Amino acid sequence: MKPAPITANERIVSLDIIRGFALLGIFLVNMPSFFAPALKYDFYGLTPEYTGVDQWVRLIFDLFVQAKFYPMFSFLFGLGFYIFLTRAEKNLEEPTWLFVRRLFILLLFGLLHLILFWYGDILHTYAVTGFFLLFFFNRKPITILIWAIGLISFYYALLASNLLAPESLLERAQAWNQSVGSEKVAEAVQIYDQGSLIQLLTYRFMNEVLPILENLPYQIPHILGLFLFGLYIGKKEIISNPSLHKRFIKLTWIISGLIAIPFTVWLTAIQLNLMDYGAYQDIMSLFVLTVGGPFLTAFYIFSFVRLLQKDRWQRFLKPIGITGRMALTNYLAQTIITLVILLGFDLYNNIGLTIGLLLTIGIFILQVVFSVYWLNRFRFGPLEWVWRSLTYGHRQLIRLEKQERDTD
Repeated sequence: MKPAPITANERIVSLDIIRGFALLGIFLVNMPSFFAPALKYDFYGLTPEYTGVDQWVRLIFDLFVQAKFYPMFSFLFGLGFYIFLTRAEKNLEEPTWLFVRRLFILLLFGLLHLILFWYGDILHTYAVTGFFLLFFFNRKPITILIWAIGLISFYYALLASNLLAPESLLERAQAWNQSVGSEKVAEAVQIYDQGSLIQLLTYRFMNEVLPILENLPYQIPHILGLFLFGLYIGKKEIISNPSLHKRFIKLTWIISGLIAIPFTVWLTAIQLNLMDYGAYQDIMSLFVLTVGGPFLTAFYIFSFVRLLQKDRWQRFLKPIGITGRMALTNYLAQTIITLVILLGFDLYNNIGLTIGLLLTIGIFILQVVFSVYWLNRFRFGPLEWVWRSLTYGHRQLIRLEKQERDTD
């Protein structure tokens, strides 16, 4: 029997819905990076000036969106790995090679996305980090949990080590970054606004793609730790059988929410300059944002898990779940659609956060409508079909039969 992907009836509806919301959250996080040289701002430690409504939109983003949804996506990747490999084990003698082939294809998607379109691609990072998951599949849940906590703690320790730098050194570095960084930002804007396609691709490869790839090893411990939390939850069947784990789900929901509150208040105080750490201000802001983010992520995830035990919420949120079933197609389409709008209408570096927010929501609504339309006629999203066909080594049947559409 040929290996085949799961059918619509075998899917866990709550995971698709959570993935759909993660897709929206990722889009909101990415949005400011699409229409401004955010990588240069980050690299040189610069902070864009926001005024009026944009200032409050930025604050809301930092408190409730930034560093909350890539952990959610990462968690879902680890959980999806467990589901994929567990099912493959039932049909294949060597299911590992199927997952390896799946990762290589995802890596190809990610590299094409990174090199040709946008530096913020997450797919190549997930693909490379995904290979390390194979070492943990047969481990006990407690072993996986210990490794997850250890890897993420190690990453946080690396972030915190920046606080050990002498304040005088930080002040000199910040002064240098201000002088050089402003020129680099202006250069990026000029290339994006006026450069030819060849100039843009060359600039992007040297100034965006290479630095991202060089930074990849530093991202792996954090991402792998988040993957392992998803693998742990998968092995314990907490989301696939929530009725058997109500106490764990409720406790995790309460504890993560309670821990997230002080981090949110702390970050608010830093962002509004109610707490002043001097030369360490930006480092503290990033540290609090990064450490506190996963707790709010867990609160979001288990809020959905609790809500989605009720059929009426599953019915109400079904369109979001359908969008989540086409996560790869929609993720890559978000980049292409946004760049076409921004570069096609000369909007790069010319719109604020509020307009960008409205644009993001508008595009996502269209993606929901398109996803519902598409999956009423086809089994998979367009790129999901390509990914699955290459993974399983044969062309997947994509079009739904009439009786399948009628019973969906």
